[in-house]
Amino acid sequence: MRRSLELRSKTQEEAVKRALIEFNVKKEDIEIEVVEKPSKGFLGFLGSKEGLYRFYVVEKESDIAKEFVETLLKNANVDATVNITQENNLIKVDIVGKDAGSLIGRRGETLDSIQFLTGLALNKINKDSHMRVLVDIENYRSKREESLIRYARKVAKEVTRTKKTKKLDYMNPYERRIIHSSLQNDEYVNTYSEGTDPYRRLVIEYKR
Repeated sequence: MRRSLELRSKTQEEAVKRALIEFNVKKEDIEIEVVEKPSKGFLGFLGSKEGLYRFYVVEKESDIAKEFVETLLKNANVDATVNITQENNLIKVDIVGKDAGSLIGRRGETLDSIQFLTGLALNKINKDSHMRVLVDIENYRSKREESLIRYARKVAKEVTRTKKTKKLDYMNPYERRIIHSSLQNDEYVNTYSEGTDPYRRLVIEYKR
């Protein structure tokens, strides 16, 4: 729920100052709704009436992501810290701590679930959001990417040598993309996917 506050004040400027102190945020982090305009009254003071202003804190998507993941960790009794960085339309969520590794799961399945749920949480707040979320734990993503690239090149060599098509284990779209990209310029093999998620797999075949 968005934080909100109603204040009565003689001027909007005065109300804004009080709201910023109350919320402990910057001016660009609030939205202002004038509910009732102030009136000066007779001769500028008799019967004057203060204005009524309603303020809302702008929920930043990066803050929403951080709060959502922290709540997940708390409910799972996992002692870890959540660090957030934002690059253009990508929110990076990095989970760090002695218990964080338990959230990776087999081949990153639990980590992918956390990432998916965090994306849903952002979409629920702002259906027009174009932000993407990447959740990582102690640099697992880059380590997994390096491992997949090595594996892809190893299988490509095997297919080149034997000229026999190789079907890999089921992988998520992220992992399939890594292998596709790593072999897209290979001189001897082609790659394509078959099946439907979650049972979609990547196939490496020899170029005839």
